[in-house]
Amino acid sequence: MGAVTNGVGVQAGRTPGYGGRGAFGRFPELLDEPLFWLGHLCSWARGEVVEEMLFGADYEAAEEFHRGLSGRAEWPVFTVPVAAGRLHVVHRNAEGDVGTDYLLHHPDWDRAELLARDDGHFMGPGLSWPELTAAADNGLPGGSTVDADSRLLLLLPACGDTAVPAEAAGRLAAALRARTAVEEPERLAAALLEGQGPRGPVSWSVVGDGPRISDGRYSFRNPANPFALSADRLVRVAAALAP
Repeated sequence: MGAVTNGVGVQAGRTPGYGGRGAFGRFPELLDEPLFWLGHLCSWARGEVVEEMLFGADYEAAEEFHRGLSGRAEWPVFTVPVAAGRLHVVHRNAEGDVGTDYLLHHPDWDRAELLARDDGHFMGPGLSWPELTAAADNGLPGGSTVDADSRLLLLLPACGDTAVPAEAAGRLAAALRARTAVEEPERLAAALLEGQGPRGPVSWSVVGDGPRISDGRYSFRNPANPFALSADRLVRVAAALAP
């Protein structure tokens, strides 16, 4: 990811392939703040009913918290190690261009791969459900946290999958119960998985020895899209994220 700091902003070393211009900072303490998760997950709260389940009486407090977060000079970065490389979740605080970027990088690669962008012009999804849970549960050291619930919620907005298993709602509810203060985690988990963000769920497939790809209209991992990753980059991304 390049140079980052522990809460003291310095110009970060550039990550090849990522155009972020901010000073990156590590703020793992944010993961212990329930208000952080409300803003981080808000793009998955589709409709007033689901939004009310997520925010409850904390809407104004969450809004104030995230105004402060987006006003920081440093861009908070969270890292999750995967089978080959690391996923980086970057809270982009550029003036007039606030959002969250989901990147995959390996030291041997010539560039980081942007898997998803969660903002007013959402691009993705970038992760299938098996890839999401594999990253959350691998227990690998060297990231922002080894807590599987935090990892699951960090990466959730980059996920979209029509084939989530029956146990997914229980798994997500447990993470919401552990990391947030929402009143009905089971009901909220079911609603979030039904809607799955701004573009909804997509289908994933593997043909022969090829990489895992999606059919999402806005996904970088759908080879039919004109902006998709090239064939060799699709292969290395799928290999790095392999469940």
